[in-house]
Amino acid sequence: MTSTTRLTVAQALVRFLSVQYTERDGVRRRLIGATWGIFGHGNVAGLGQALIEHATAPHGETAPAMPFHQGRNEQSMVHAAVGYARQSNRLSAHAVTTSIGPGATNLVTGAALATINHLPVLLLPGDTFATRVADPVLQQLEVPYAGDVSVNDCLRPVSRYFDRINRPEALIPAALQAMRVLADPVETGAVTLALPQDVQAEAHDWPDEFFAERTWYVRRPAADPAELAEAVRAVREAKRPLIIAGGGVHHSRAEAVLAEFAAATGIPVASTQAGKGSLNHDHPQDVGGIGHTGTATADELARLADLVIGIGTRYTDFTTGSRTLFERPGVRFLNLNIGAYDGHKLAGQPLIADARSGLAALAEELGRDEHRVTASYIAEYREDKERWEQRVDACYEAEEPDVRPTQPQVLGALDEIVDASDILINAAGSLPGDLHKLWRTRSFDQYHLEYGYSCMGYEIPAAIGVKLAAPDRPVWALVGDGTYLMMPTEIVTAVQEGIAIKVLLIQNHGYASIGGLSESVGGERFGTAYRHRSPEDGSYTGARLPVDLAANAASLGMRVLRAKTVSDLREALAEARAADTPTCVYVETETADTVSGAPPAQAWWDVPVAATATRSSAVKARELYERHVSTRRRHL
Repeated sequence: MTSTTRLTVAQALVRFLSVQYTERDGVRRRLIGATWGIFGHGNVAGLGQALIEHATAPHGETAPAMPFHQGRNEQSMVHAAVGYARQSNRLSAHAVTTSIGPGATNLVTGAALATINHLPVLLLPGDTFATRVADPVLQQLEVPYAGDVSVNDCLRPVSRYFDRINRPEALIPAALQAMRVLADPVETGAVTLALPQDVQAEAHDWPDEFFAERTWYVRRPAADPAELAEAVRAVREAKRPLIIAGGGVHHSRAEAVLAEFAAATGIPVASTQAGKGSLNHDHPQDVGGIGHTGTATADELARLADLVIGIGTRYTDFTTGSRTLFERPGVRFLNLNIGAYDGHKLAGQPLIADARSGLAALAEELGRDEHRVTASYIAEYREDKERWEQRVDACYEAEEPDVRPTQPQVLGALDEIVDASDILINAAGSLPGDLHKLWRTRSFDQYHLEYGYSCMGYEIPAAIGVKLAAPDRPVWALVGDGTYLMMPTEIVTAVQEGIAIKVLLIQNHGYASIGGLSESVGGERFGTAYRHRSPEDGSYTGARLPVDLAANAASLGMRVLRAKTVSDLREALAEARAADTPTCVYVETETADTVSGAPPAQAWWDVPVAATATRSSAVKARELYERHVSTRRRHL
């Protein structure tokens, strides 16, 4: 007879999660490293009680079976979990539990972010009574046409796997499927197990095999021989090939193989936001960011490329210049990707494989005849890169150190004090464009940009998650005033837990990036400045708001260093880097009413402009828009 243990559903789930592992290349990690939670009536008596039993270390052991972190906002808990998963190379993830109602729906934005970026997070929202004996319960959404629908169904389209555990017996297959998806390099993203509050507390006799340690092997699929042969032929025939390194390079830990491949073949490497850092900035084949926020060097290579080799990229509109960037007649695409969906984009020739194993196979075949691009091509892009680096130097340089810095000068000051151990986190606003163009990455995981969803408010909670995964490294959250106001609450968590993140808070009095975009599309910066209403016309063009964000951060328990000049900033950044407590550096930039002052966009981005308008700004913007649209290609 099978031996069993009697536990509640919640207790069984937590015990099960505590013994799940991943393994890749001989490295074994806990799959669910910790659980984040905010408790309410929908989970406090179920998962809350279960976590009490597992959140402290058993007698004789040094670590709890399931570490617990207290959050302040459900969305930000998911962001923290995502930051942890990315820094853990997707081999370890966190779970997030919430009550029903607003706690559950607050998960939706974080879930979308995780799924879009292919990063694992386990969501455990409470749900209404499965037995329906108490309908409607507090915070329940009643749907007249469907009795089995709750607000948790909002999570279905943003989850890679979703199940509702309406009976104890259903937990076993659902939990196993959840782990399969979390550990799958193609399928991974947000996984949701909705847990009715009565079922969480229900007891059941569980087979002990359910609680045995289980290892989920993260595979590295090899390339199909026929696809590999076609890929080798395409590279050998190309005269001006260009590699685009995407996030898949990092997920596969293919950076070293890519560096060797690029050095051997001489093929230049541009990077997406997710792929930046695939090569260090000083690698001879690195040409910087690609696309709308890319460098002039990379974008000019893209316009003239006859073969684009995409490695682990989704080819978003920012990367392709809304499909206007790759101009050369007959340009073709070779897509090395672990997912067939992305491998076939742009009518590309697919090479479906793990990035590292696929690159290694490609390198081996091309190495048989020591294939290499021409010396003139190499000299051309190296000269272009040197010219771009001079532009970066000019942006970073502050001739007068006793004046307020521009945003690029803020990055220049940070560039002076960091080394390869520092990690920079950003997601939204004008900073992603500046960073993609200007930042000089020193290690493969220094550059942490969430640009799949570009979610304001991501940076501070994500920094906490990254710091939990890399406790011995300096972790910086680079935050504008707009994104700070979205979600500063997890500063309290950092203070409570003693997590020494560094927040670089840049005040430019509004949505600088969207303000610039608004101006370019005829929107005249409407509704983008943080100002009082004008008494004349009611627009937001009055005096600046007297908001003190530094005081706000300090009120949440964070140490704050104010910097008024470039000299102040350098000192404050050095002091913050050395700090062993959560520390914020606050600086107001010189270009308060404009976009950052970095070099302009080197490629177009399609934001449709009003087809009819009475204001001249929109009319002119539409004329320019139509000229750009006429250059778009379908790449068939």
